[in-house]
Amino acid sequence: MKKFLKKLAKILGVVVFEIVYILGLGIYLIYYTELFTTTRDMIVTTSMTTMRHQYFATWFLSKEKIDEILASNRLTNDAAEQNLADVDTKRKSDDKGTEGIEVIDVSTDTFKAYLMVIDDPSRVELVTSPNVGVVGSTTSQIVEHYDAIAGINAGGLADDTYGTGDVPTGLLITNNQYFDEVNPYESFSMCGFTQDNILYVSDNVNKYTIDQLNLRCAVSFGPVLIVNGTPRISGGGGWGIQPRTCIGQRQDGTVLFLVIDGRQTDSLGATLKNAQDILLNHGAYNAFNLDGGASTTMVFDSKLVNKPSDFAGERYVPTAFIVKK
Repeated sequence: MKKFLKKLAKILGVVVFEIVYILGLGIYLIYYTELFTTTRDMIVTTSMTTMRHQYFATWFLSKEKIDEILASNRLTNDAAEQNLADVDTKRKSDDKGTEGIEVIDVSTDTFKAYLMVIDDPSRVELVTSPNVGVVGSTTSQIVEHYDAIAGINAGGLADDTYGTGDVPTGLLITNNQYFDEVNPYESFSMCGFTQDNILYVSDNVNKYTIDQLNLRCAVSFGPVLIVNGTPRISGGGGWGIQPRTCIGQRQDGTVLFLVIDGRQTDSLGATLKNAQDILLNHGAYNAFNLDGGASTTMVFDSKLVNKPSDFAGERYVPTAFIVKK
């Protein structure tokens, strides 16, 4: 029996050594050589755009190296000034309920994705959770509270208490009013709708310009994906592979909601370019990246369309774009 145990211990020791050796060699090759720079950059950009898993980069690389990688993978296409006159939103429909709304499965081999097409842009509204500032709500709860027919999560959040989704970050305008006081010298990456229901997108806009635009609603996140029909993302976009939520608009005013599931075995997630290309292929003339990750959620006709990545289901969020009945 002792000989057997010694032999077993020796075998296990060899197995453990080989596993540690292979893992160590893999980490070395990926993080510290030029053999797998694409893989390394994807790991770094993906992990650093999460709240919980940045250690995949910070355990192995210095802050300086991480910053260098992030900088080298940022957007390289400068955004042109958006021409609002290119979009025609004068027509309004008599659509109610699910009329004038279509949900299209735009999944690929590597991720599951869903595109909602809303004919009438005047039906799209940005709203907050009922108790914003105190506690957030799931997108389903927000849609139900406002008696809406559909919705997606919108802007970013900074929890006072982790997981409550109570505090919206950056700029927020709902129902023609600022949610909080805004520093006139601060610049924002944001999207919003004008009084004429035209989607405005920008990665660098201040309060003066926002006031001149007279936006009925606006929310911060980013980056801009498409301006005047021109894509802005080169390479993967520098934000790794994640669940995504995006909003876009065609030249005829039709609004597009896009969600892409991620962090799951049957849906790994998508790059910003993946999201951009889907929107381009479906006619988006202007488009913007909203908060993704565990927040990514689409609701239609009282049903959850996608599968959020959080094990608990829908995450609490402070804001959502809804489609009114």
